[in-house]
Amino acid sequence: MEIKSAKFLKSSSDNKGCPPPDKPEFAFIGRSNVGKSSLINMLVNQKDLAKTSSKPGKTQLINHFTIDEKWYLVDLPGYGYAKTSKTNLDKFEELISNYITKRKNLIAVIILIDSRLELQKIDGEFMDWCTQHEIPFALAFTKVDKLGKNEWASNFMKYKKRLTDYWGELPDIFVTSAEKRQGKDDVLNYIEENLQYFVPPPKGAKFDDDDEDNI
Repeated sequence: MEIKSAKFLKSSSDNKGCPPPDKPEFAFIGRSNVGKSSLINMLVNQKDLAKTSSKPGKTQLINHFTIDEKWYLVDLPGYGYAKTSKTNLDKFEELISNYITKRKNLIAVIILIDSRLELQKIDGEFMDWCTQHEIPFALAFTKVDKLGKNEWASNFMKYKKRLTDYWGELPDIFVTSAEKRQGKDDVLNYIEENLQYFVPPPKGAKFDDDDEDNI
């Protein structure tokens, strides 16, 4: 797949404010400062479609982008850090949970993992949560250009053991570097292959923000 058109559509403060579920969508999420915006910009061939920031916790809304007028790319708030109050942290957690569990046109969640770090507790907990809620997910390890092969292999083995122990099998895994443009084809091919699982809403269907069955 080669993306030809990528446009920002809207930001939503809750699940009900999202666009009608009339296209398949793939959501990107990870710990704050994992390189999510840089990876998204690399995938869509644009420098600043997703806004990058050196401040962790910058993304605090559900951001929808329309890709080739065929599917939605969704940039979700990062988990694990936000320079804000406990009340707002709980709000972000609820925002992410409601979106992932109730968004009917969500095909898969792509979880970004910093390849430079060993298995982080919060990453493992989020993968466990997705498994418990039967949410399809894939892993995209970021910033692999920043470490040597042996260090990467050691970190990856810890993730592999954690996943196989808990889940029984490995999800799709991508090794990426936004700086080196590594892994782009793998991620986009995964998305292209999974577009077929979208079930279009009935023709003429009306979407009511208060009707969660239609969200």
